[in-house]
Amino acid sequence: MSEKTNIVITGATSGIGKALCEYFAKDNIVYAGYRNEKLVEELKSISHNVIPFYIDLKLMDSIAFAANFIKVKAEHVDCLINVAGCVVAGAIENIDIKRIREQFEVNTFGHLDFTQRLLPLMEGGRIINISSKASYGIFPFVSPYCASKRALDIMFNSLLLETHRNIKVVSIKPGVIATPLWGKSIDENKDNIDAAIGFEKELDYVLESAKKNETYGLDVMEVVKVVKEAADTPNPKSSYTVGWDAKLAEFAAKLPQEWLNKLIKAGMNAKFKHSHHKLNN
Repeated sequence: MSEKTNIVITGATSGIGKALCEYFAKDNIVYAGYRNEKLVEELKSISHNVIPFYIDLKLMDSIAFAANFIKVKAEHVDCLINVAGCVVAGAIENIDIKRIREQFEVNTFGHLDFTQRLLPLMEGGRIINISSKASYGIFPFVSPYCASKRALDIMFNSLLLETHRNIKVVSIKPGVIATPLWGKSIDENKDNIDAAIGFEKELDYVLESAKKNETYGLDVMEVVKVVKEAADTPNPKSSYTVGWDAKLAEFAAKLPQEWLNKLIKAGMNAKFKHSHHKLNN
């Protein structure tokens, strides 16, 4: 990228978004999206090149206001990096449908809305979405998250195919990354987990895995390296997979669905060993 290009990053206050903000703000103007007002000063302290803006991806008015703020400040957006996201977990048969809709608002529809509004500023630029290995298939008890990331990839790939604008679109699919997202997801899904009667063993395992992921996942800088490549190379790939677990998910996604289902169910039956019934085969 040329010096002092304009980069827009959502979810810039923690995890991958914050690491990207810190990296790109060294040589570029970074419009850093936040939702928590308490973290604005922390964003500003990263660099004088950081310009914070408020955005809540659940609220259309907030998305419109954020896009207008950037349009006033910048004549051109060289790179939009959609990072902000959340995880809805639980047993799909009893997750409140409002929570599932919220999952798609934050992870899918909100990013698409924001992107559409910035497209007039993006000729010659590129869009980089932080998707997930979850986009490759269904992981039990986080299916809303998987579906929202898959939908994000499908719609933005359609944008790449359909647009008459000179814009490149890239999906980054990390595996488990050590970020605060996991701790937040535990707090935000307490009601779903409490409501999942009969699935206690499975959800205890999901919770324990989330706690471990926050510390033992892949270093966030591994994602930053790949985003840098996608941002800088003249002809980036449309999709990058980061981490061995993500590459395994990519491989598994090539299997027939019936085979994959049998493998997953066999693994769950062996691990959880329900005394009253086994998961249907």
